[in-house]
Parts: sequence; structure tokens; C-alpha cells
Amino acid sequence: MKKNLVYFLGGIIVTVAFFTVLAVKSNAPDAADDAAPRMDVYYPGTEELGPDEIRIVALGTGQPSVRPKQAAACWLIELGNGDKFLFDIGAQAMSRISTMKIPMDYLDKVFIGHLHTDHMGDLPILWTGGLKMNRTVPLRVWGPNGETPEMGTAYAMEGLEQFLYWDDISLMGRMDARAIQWEINEFDYKGINQVIYEENGVTIRSIPAIHSLDGSISYILEWNGYKVAYSSDTAPNKWWMEHTKGVDVSIHECFAPPEVLIEKQKYGPEIALWLSTLAHTSPAQFGKVMSETKPRFAIGYHFYNDYDTYPIVYEKVRQTYDGPLSLATDYMVYNITRDNVTTRMAAVDEEIWPMPPSRPKVVKQEDQVSYGDFPASGAVFMKDVLEKVWGDVNEKYGTDAKLPEPKK
Repeated sequence: MKKNLVYFLGGIIVTVAFFTVLAVKSNAPDAADDAAPRMDVYYPGTEELGPDEIRIVALGTGQPSVRPKQAAACWLIELGNGDKFLFDIGAQAMSRISTMKIPMDYLDKVFIGHLHTDHMGDLPILWTGGLKMNRTVPLRVWGPNGETPEMGTAYAMEGLEQFLYWDDISLMGRMDARAIQWEINEFDYKGINQVIYEENGVTIRSIPAIHSLDGSISYILEWNGYKVAYSSDTAPNKWWMEHTKGVDVSIHECFAPPEVLIEKQKYGPEIALWLSTLAHTSPAQFGKVMSETKPRFAIGYHFYNDYDTYPIVYEKVRQTYDGPLSLATDYMVYNITRDNVTTRMAAVDEEIWPMPPSRPKVVKQEDQVSYGDFPASGAVFMKDVLEKVWGDVNEKYGTDAKLPEPKK
């Protein structure tokens, strides 16, 4: 009897819950039209941007010394017209970029703020690694010149090309060589609000920055009436104050305050003060910059964002700024529309594989270069094993790849 009563009451509860869910769904706005509503977590590769929307992803928000939690500086900006831009690509950033599940063909535009490794250290992996990750288009890089040719972006890229020569030539004739071509766009670091990029309705401007040496700059992206400003590294300066007033999103460095550098990183007070407030922008200075430029939304980055450092940084920012604010950590995602800026965290797939290319690959086998006679003299050619492996793959995929004869 008791058992039957339990079943009866359980049935009533399930029925009520079912009709309650139906009622909630039917009264939800656009419920019938929104088969995949936007979640509180961002799942890369599952959401299309609206034609009048911007998505910004924090892919590197830490300090110059990288750690597992935070890569060095890197920001992805995606526009509703399909364009995607990387601003800085510091050490360890590629591990974050890959989690966004974007084919490498669409990540071909990189804008470097200056030539410290925490802002361009993963450029070799994007360039040559992109060849192995199915990129089929050349990489395009923008960056400032310096006081001498040796201090400019073009010189750095020429050196990088030499550094990666062995890597690149080893893949000739085996992979799509278009991926290891690149276009270097070096511009005057002294240019003030100068246009350095103008394509597909997007304009990107540069302004000078103050950091370490001559040749540091910041960027302002304009599209469809929106403005997004990205500081890279800089101390507060008049160019930022003048040209980023009222932008939709202001991404500006907010370095660790001196006491955090002294206590956590064991710096002496003199170097900590210089680094936090003169080479970079301290939290209190960041707040003052935001108060005077009044963006729709302010994002601070470039500090180790932990349970014990966040409250310190936040409190110091709030001493001088009371507007909309996010203190970023890696994998934060911001969606910008005319009416709103939303913030979420991305769900990270740590077992991600490279995305497929957006167009067929072109491989010129006649360009192949291989090892010479000495390594060949030590090769063990397991003909019986290899014939079976090659045969099995050919049969499974309907191909006719020929096992080459061993080098002698």
C-alpha cells in the first residue's frame, strides 16, 4: 500500500514538473525561435556572431613570466563580418588559441604591440606551426619600426625566418607551402592615430605607447560604428587619453601593484615601483585612465589574477574608477552589442586537435628535401611492416600511395 502511494505521489510530481517546464518555455522570449540559446559558458565553435556583434576572447592575460594558469599577452577579436584579428601573441598563447576551434586559415592577421617575448614569443608557433595545423594562407604581421632598423618588426621577422629555416625546409613538398609565406607590414611607431589597416569595412589605427624602448605602440580597431582599443604595454600617455575617449571596449594593461611584486616576486622596492608605475600602468593609474577616457566597458589585464591578488588590484582600481569593469584572466569571453557587454568563461577542450583547412591543400612534391646519405646509412627499412601499413591505409581510404624505396 505504502509503495503504491509513493508511486502515485511521484507520478503527480513528475507531471506537474513537466507542465511547469512547458509553461516556462512557452513564456520565454523567442523560445520557439532560439533552438540553441546562448549559455552562461562559451563553448567554442558553437555560436555564430550576429552581423552587428563583436566577440573578444582573452587568450593571454598574465605577467611576462608565463605560468599554466595565464599565458602572456594575447587577445582575439572576432567581428560579425567574419574577420578575426590577433593582438599580440605572447609565450604560451598558441595553446589557448587552439582551444577556440577556429581553422588556422582565419587566424592570419597578427598585430604586435612591441617586440618583448611576452607579446610575440609564440609567433614562430603560429607561423611554422600553422603549417602543421592546416593553414593554407600566408601569415600577415603588423608591427612598429624602431629608432634603428635592428629595433623594428621587419628585422625581427627576418631573424625569425632564419631561426626557423630548418623547420620550414623539412616540410617542403610534404605540406602546403603557402602557409610559410608571410607578409610583414612595418609602420612608423611615431604615427599618431595613423591608419595601418583598412579592409572589409575595418580600420585599425596605431598610437604611440610608452614602454621600455622606442617602438612600442597601442591599437584602435574601428568597425561598424564600434571602437575597441588595445594598449599592449604602456605607461599612461597623452595619445591614449586623447584618442580612446568613449570607446566601446578599452583593453588596457593593469600591472601588479608594487607591494605585490615585492611580496610575491621578491623584487626590491625600487625596481617594483619603476616596473609597476613607469614601465607599466599600475591599478590606480589604470583606474584614473579609465575615469578620464570613459569607455563603455573597461578591461584590465597583465597581472597574475589569483584569489589573493584580485582583491588588491580591484580595490586599487576602484580608488580612481567606478565604471563598468572586468579584470581579465585567460579564457574570458566578452560579447559586445549596441545594448550590452556580456562576460563569460570559455569551456576549454584540452584534447583539441587542429581544425581542418578552409580550402583544399596544394602540395608540390617536387620541392621535397630529405635527409642525406649519412642518416640513410643507419635507417632500418621494415619492408614487411610498412607494406602492410601502407596497404591497409590505401584500402581503407581508397588511395594509391606508393611506398618509396629506401634510400641507399
